This record gives sequence, structure tokens and C-alpha cells, in this order.
Amino acid sequence: MSLERTSPPYSADEVTMLRSFLDYFRVTVRRQAAGLTQQQLATALPTSPLTLGGMLKHLTFVEQWWFTIVFLGDEAQGLWADVDWDADEDWDWHSAAHDSPDQLLAWHEQEVARSNRTLDDALAAGDLDQLATRQRHKGQSASLRWILVHLIEEYARHAGHADLIREAIDQKTDL
Repeated sequence: MSLERTSPPYSADEVTMLRSFLDYFRVTVRRQAAGLTQQQLATALPTSPLTLGGMLKHLTFVEQWWFTIVFLGDEAQGLWADVDWDADEDWDWHSAAHDSPDQLLAWHEQEVARSNRTLDDALAAGDLDQLATRQRHKGQSASLRWILVHLIEEYARHAGHADLIREAIDQKTDL
């Protein structure tokens, strides 16, 4: 996945607009993590346990959670298949300190590619009103539109956190 970031268009159809914003924030978070060492990716701000490595691993799980587990109804795959979430509900955040920068970026790239394939397949079969297979709270299913908007929100929120963490690490603010 390239670190080149393209601004979302000012005018486009709904799917193009939503995908453009999601891709913009995906790349924003990756740019904040790019070029850092494993130790730097495990650095937290004094008032928070959040790290860039943990954030990248968390967002990798978020991709799988919403597109593979919730939308498709599949079981967790890859490194997520055997996680004991009851033992550590923030395992994605905590375990990242033991992962190399290359591995964190590779996992994220692979999961984004899987999410994009799922989204492409879903849109080829229908529109954004399609409902997720796995029900959520109170037996309700999220629409594909809701999932896309939620991922944009998730990435945008964490991109702001990433800005602050990266600036504290090496004073870079123009990423």
C-alpha cells in the first residue's frame, strides 16, 4: 500500500466519496507509523497508553472485525483466530509492542486489501443498504453504509491521536 495520500473529491457518487475518505485516513495513519523503529512504535504519550504500533494493530483488527466477521459473518482469521479476548480485551493494543514495524504494516496492508475485496464483491452484488450477516446490539444489523461511515470515523479519530503521538516522538507534523 502506497503512502501517497490523495484528497477525497469534492463531488462524487456516494460510494466513491465514502471509499475516498476511508482510504485517505487509512494512509494518514500509515504515514504516521512509517519510518519508525519498533521502540518508537511502542512509545506512548505520558497521559495515555496509546502507541502508534498498537493503533496500527487495532485498526488492522477493526478492518477484519467489520468486513470479515460482522459483514460476512465469517470467523476471525489469521493472527486474530486464537486471541483470548477474555484474558486481555485490548490485546491488539498491548501485543503490538512485540511486533516489528514491517510486520505491523504488512498485516494492515493485507487486511485492508481483504476489506477492499469484500467491499468490491458486496457492491457488485448490491448497494450500501445491504445488511451485515452478524447482528449487533439488540438484534440489529448494520448496513454496509453504516460500516463504511463507522470505519471513516474510527480512522479519523485515531489519525488525530497518531498526529500527537508522532509529534511527541520526533516532532514531525507534516505527515
